[in-house]
Amino acid sequence: MMHKRHLTGILALGAAATLALAGCSPSSDNGGGTDEADKTITLGFLPSWTDGLSTAYLLENQLEQLGYEVEMEELTEAAVLYTGLASGDIDIYPSAWSEKTHASYMEKYGDDIEDLGAYYDNAVLTIAVPDYVDIDSMDELAANADRFDGKIYGIEPSAGLTEQTETVMMPEYGLEDSYELVTSSTATMLATLKDKIDKKEDVVVTLWRPFWANDAFPVKDLKDPKKAMGDPESLHFLANKGFTERFPDAAELIGGITLDDAQYGALEDLVVNEYGEGKEPEAVTAWLAKFPDAFPTEVTN
Repeated sequence: MMHKRHLTGILALGAAATLALAGCSPSSDNGGGTDEADKTITLGFLPSWTDGLSTAYLLENQLEQLGYEVEMEELTEAAVLYTGLASGDIDIYPSAWSEKTHASYMEKYGDDIEDLGAYYDNAVLTIAVPDYVDIDSMDELAANADRFDGKIYGIEPSAGLTEQTETVMMPEYGLEDSYELVTSSTATMLATLKDKIDKKEDVVVTLWRPFWANDAFPVKDLKDPKKAMGDPESLHFLANKGFTERFPDAAELIGGITLDDAQYGALEDLVVNEYGEGKEPEAVTAWLAKFPDAFPTEVTN
């Protein structure tokens, strides 16, 4: 059974340090095992970051078949998510860009976080424009600020993508004085992108891969000759410290998950596009039917 709790509006960034709740904090009293009172695992994710949305429901399906009760925490800021993970209020972050994009969070909270393994190995941050825009490289942006109204449309302020764009990419290409990075939310950025494309207007946005929007919209990545958006990285399952000791069977299952481009692409497409909000469990069931060898038979049957 899945319980969905919405923390947005309850948690504020200023109160993040007090996220941990006594009843959710890790405990070593069970000597590494679990009893019936300790069979609940909490997954924290940002629904607008659909890599985490998709893998959260995949983990829900698999963990429930191991006998766990899964609680889903829907958040809106990466800072709150990492704080909750480190404090023990959240057990698992199911799709972390922890190697590069979220490196600053790992530096701050890494001592209280356990890495369960990487499930995908070719994630990248991008700057994109509609495919009808006649520029192809980030080093062309400075000379074309007027046609984009001096704006790059981004996502959440606490996102690693936002930090990389603002502190590395924009200075590298000399855009600090001619462009403003407009941050809000992933949903707002996508709405702006759609509106601009519908009107055939020029627009530049921050994006990433893997992400369904790259296929849903006619966009192209700008070349990055200075590699200002960083190298490809892997996506990881992160847990709070001591998770493997408390839930060894769950940790073993999660640590064995690896997805190739076809598997990941199909999962996100089913969850986000074909089934949509409210039907994520059905989407995962359909995905498992399409990829029956993705997990051990004793878990998926």
